[in-house]
Amino acid sequence: MKILGIETTCDETCAAVVEDGPRLLGQVILSQAKRHAPFGGVVPEIASRSHVENLSRVVDRCLEEAEVEPSALDGIAVAHRPGLIGALLVGVTTAKALAWSWRLPLIGVNHLEAHLEAPFLSGERVEPPFLGVVLSGGHTDLYHITDSGRERVGNTLDDALGEAFDKVASILGLPYPGGPEIERKAAQGNPSAVRLPRSLLAEGSLDFSFSGIKTAVLYMWRGQDGRATGPVEGAPALEDICAAFQAAVFEVIAVKIARALERFELDTVILGGGVTANSALRLYLEEKLATRARLVFPSPQFATDNAAMIAAVGLRRLLAGEEDPLTLEAEAQP
Repeated sequence: MKILGIETTCDETCAAVVEDGPRLLGQVILSQAKRHAPFGGVVPEIASRSHVENLSRVVDRCLEEAEVEPSALDGIAVAHRPGLIGALLVGVTTAKALAWSWRLPLIGVNHLEAHLEAPFLSGERVEPPFLGVVLSGGHTDLYHITDSGRERVGNTLDDALGEAFDKVASILGLPYPGGPEIERKAAQGNPSAVRLPRSLLAEGSLDFSFSGIKTAVLYMWRGQDGRATGPVEGAPALEDICAAFQAAVFEVIAVKIARALERFELDTVILGGGVTANSALRLYLEEKLATRARLVFPSPQFATDNAAMIAAVGLRRLLAGEEDPLTLEAEAQP
């Protein structure tokens, strides 16, 4: 069985073909990062227009790379929630048109569920129950996953972790996307040279808050009024701030995961989302949590937004006899 997956939830235009296994046959990812870089973040209108301009070509290139004709496909999976509504509409409309034209089943996929499927594309296989952790630009979520379903038990109350990385990078004058830039600078810094707050919220809480640490970096770098255009006199070294920022947010993530493992008596953690591509985060969580639980990360190529993970979920659902009608709607919320 072969599934074409389409992913347009934000600023990557992606298509992939996955077959039973799941095994990736081909994938094309067209990044829009350069188009959004001048604005320091994703501009929804630009993202949507870029998807319109490129998705059909990306699908064609993907099928060529996979050496698969439309007649050999068994279904089309598309990320239909959550995300930027304009971007989602492009992917969903295209998938519906192809499903109708090629007479194939249509499978709508939750983008967040797909992030937790991504580790399985590298050959891992984990049976419930386990803790699912999504760390991305738009979401910081904890899920208790059992045979009966998925329950969100923790989420961010303000900025998502990836969003906090990008905003801190912007404050420090680093280019977009900010996550990789902060990781590179942090590798040259001393995390103990600067003390930043840990927003753990109430004792026992599994929710997150990263807006406070962003503000702390702003005042430290640009002064108490935050109006300076660059570092104020006496500001710590940029590399040290980046290292301290990572140390603070990594500690919060580790504490929350440990709390959830204890509360639900779990011994396995599945992680997904673009922030899991950060090698320093992987090392930190392994160091802090490996004695408590097995940690399963996606391969770096499947950590950020991609269509292979969408196709993998679609494959699993189609094998279970599930599909969606052509009235499938794009939804901005989870």
